[in-house]
This record gives sequence, structure tokens and C-alpha cells, in this order.
Amino acid sequence: MKKLKALLFDLDGTLIDSEFFHFECWNEILEESGVTLTYEDWLKNYAGIPLPKNAQNLIEKYNITTPLDELIDRRERLTLERLKTKDVNLMPYVIEVLDFFQAKNLILALVTSSPRKDVEAIFERNGLASYFKLIITRTEVSKSKPDPESYNTCVEKLGLSKDECIVFEDTINGIKSAKAAGLTCIAIQQNTAEHQNLLLADQLFLDFKEAKDHLTTHYLLA
Repeated sequence: MKKLKALLFDLDGTLIDSEFFHFECWNEILEESGVTLTYEDWLKNYAGIPLPKNAQNLIEKYNITTPLDELIDRRERLTLERLKTKDVNLMPYVIEVLDFFQAKNLILALVTSSPRKDVEAIFERNGLASYFKLIITRTEVSKSKPDPESYNTCVEKLGLSKDECIVFEDTINGIKSAKAAGLTCIAIQQNTAEHQNLLLADQLFLDFKEAKDHLTTHYLLA
């Protein structure tokens, strides 16, 4: 059995139930261009993809005339404005699991494609910041997921070997990022229709409670 020292968590869709929030923000922006996304389209084609890439994809698909930099800036400003006034729900069992692993003296880190100001706004409202020793956001790296830079940066800053860490993700881009960095990755995804797309992960569970039980059984915890 391996000695586990750190858990690295994605944020959107993994710790927080934010996909509908981001879907609504995009539609608010796209309305000016006469474009409306369905939630099914959002989940299939845009969830888990960094904002700049989504902006580029939307411009190309719908022939949006707004310059890329301007569209990204407007979307980021709207997101931050909404995050300061609207709570985003946590995914099931998040607090229970974070408390459990913190009590086991595991290092907890956050690795997200969201910008730092968004993470700070979210954590100010839900209090999650106190759990994490290290937070790596899109602001600290030059390449977002699925590039491995963010996970490589996190492990390097923690000063650990990669076989001492496990990643939690919910989308294929996040899983690709973790695996490209040479890390073990557990997928947490309630939507069973997505499971076939996430088979690159080392393990796949419906929720954090199932994942916690697996780690407790298969890894040496303090």
C-alpha cells in the first residue's frame, strides 16, 4: 500500500456545483450577439474548458464579432460580479471529506483553471480557503488544463513526489492535465452519461463519499 501525503482538487464541478452558474453567465454575455446555449450543449462542449478557449470556440462557431480579448474581459468581469453576490453550492459530501482528510494530516491543495480573483470571491462566501495549503489558479500559470503545467507547478511547490499525491477531477480536460503530469487521478462525476468519456481516470466514482471509502481502504493514511 502507498503512503499518501497530498490530495489535489479541481474546483469547478468537483468541489463546487458551478457549471449552471457559468452556463448562465455565458448566456448573459452571448444574448447581445443573438446566441443562446442550451445547458446540454454547455455540458457537452464547454464544461471543464478554460474560459479563453471557450471564448475562442464560441467566436468561431457563431461568428461573433466581439474581439476575443474584449469577450474574455467582459466574461471575467461578469463572473466576478456575480460571484460576489451569489452563492455557488458545494458538491455532495465536500465538507465531510475535506474535514476527514484534514484530520488525517493530509496536505490539501487546489488546482483550478479559474482566475485567482474568482477563487477568492468564491472562498470568501463559502469558507473553503482554510482547508488548502496551496492554491494554483490560471493566474499563476501560462498554460491551462489540459496542459499539465498547473499540476506540475503544484507538486513542485509542495515539495513532494508525484506518487505521494492524488488528483480529484470531474472532466476529461482536467483528467488529461493530471495524467500528463504523471499523477494518479480520481474522477468524481454524478452524471453517469459522462462516465464513458472519463475512462482515462485511474478510478471513477459518483461522489466524494465513495472516493473517501476507496482511499481509506487502499492507501496508508496517518
